[in-house]
Amino acid sequence: MMGNVLVGQSGGPTAVINSSLAGVYQTAKDQGAGKVYGMLFGIQGLLEDKYVDLDEHFHSELEIELLKRTPSSYLGSCRFKLPDYKADLSIYEKIFVILRKLNIECFFYIGGNDSMDTIKKLSDYGKIIGSKIRFIGVPKTIDNDLAATDHTPGYGSAAKFIAATTKEIIRDSLVYDQKNVTIIEIMGRNVGWLTGAAALAESTECSGPDLIYLPEVDFSTEDFITQVEHLQKSKKALVIAVSEGIHLADGRYICELAEDVKHTDQFGHAYLSGSGKYLSNLISREIGCKSRGIELNTLQRCASHMASLVDITEAYQVGAAAVKAALEGKTGEMVILTRVSKGPYQCATETFDIHKIANIEKKVPYEWIKKDSTGVTEEFMDYARPLIQEELTPIMIGGLPKHINYNSIR
Repeated sequence: MMGNVLVGQSGGPTAVINSSLAGVYQTAKDQGAGKVYGMLFGIQGLLEDKYVDLDEHFHSELEIELLKRTPSSYLGSCRFKLPDYKADLSIYEKIFVILRKLNIECFFYIGGNDSMDTIKKLSDYGKIIGSKIRFIGVPKTIDNDLAATDHTPGYGSAAKFIAATTKEIIRDSLVYDQKNVTIIEIMGRNVGWLTGAAALAESTECSGPDLIYLPEVDFSTEDFITQVEHLQKSKKALVIAVSEGIHLADGRYICELAEDVKHTDQFGHAYLSGSGKYLSNLISREIGCKSRGIELNTLQRCASHMASLVDITEAYQVGAAAVKAALEGKTGEMVILTRVSKGPYQCATETFDIHKIANIEKKVPYEWIKKDSTGVTEEFMDYARPLIQEELTPIMIGGLPKHINYNSIR
């Protein structure tokens, strides 16, 4: 038996983040939880006393199945950096007043690096004041940049969408008998896990992207033009995948070379958009051939019709494992996936000290990037390919995927 539970979602959404919510909710109820509350808009919403009783919204197995198949964050999200308690004690006092009011015994936060930082800070403060509330992190991020875990739920489905879309773009590029270049801009500020997934488009009937550029290595516009011109001697249609965060040796992002107005988020990070467009214009100007830039943008994280069954299943499993870890008395930890078998592929769940995960960014290993920095190796492909396998067919109504109704909660 366990007492009342509180769960929230934070950061950028994924196609399978709600499967983790389903895993937390269903496992908590199976273990005898009293109330399962959901924060609305993450920890920021909780500070405004925004939460709901999820028992009033999930009434059947069908609704849970729809939840697994519904993209984005059902409870809403936030990008709120919890300050250190020494800098603003009042925030912590307010949070714990709410937790005590709701008689919360277990607190689960589904998110990426900033969310794990929240778990770390809340669990540390809880120990200081002698609270018995258990705080467990549930990993998610399409960026796949959380430390300790083999991969993060959300990445597999985004990788599947990117690889499939790249394959379709390659087919489209071959229509006309003329030189053309297509630049696909893929999410990834500092890590190239998503962009590397474009290489999975390679198959018996598809050569895959011609060039792939990750932010783990410096980018040179001069070398880029040279490489394109060299490839055009033997191939008319080129498709190139670039991370939105590719940058020059001096640290400037490629998208910053454009003269467009730039915006920053609440953390002061520049919105990275326009690298593909800039490089496409550069090709047109320097080489003089037809070129276009395609920005996949939020499609990478919301395309639930292209979700990986492996990803959906693992997202549910990490939510369930978080509940079991809390029942075992653990706190200040995050659930991780550990690859125990490559053939056949199999991952197990464990928990790991949140202090060794929060605010640490996992990059693509340099040995998994080709020596000329224009692609990824077979080791990368072997790592990523199992994560995009199989599908969970959407429940179709009127020819379109059916999602659980957000209006019932917001």
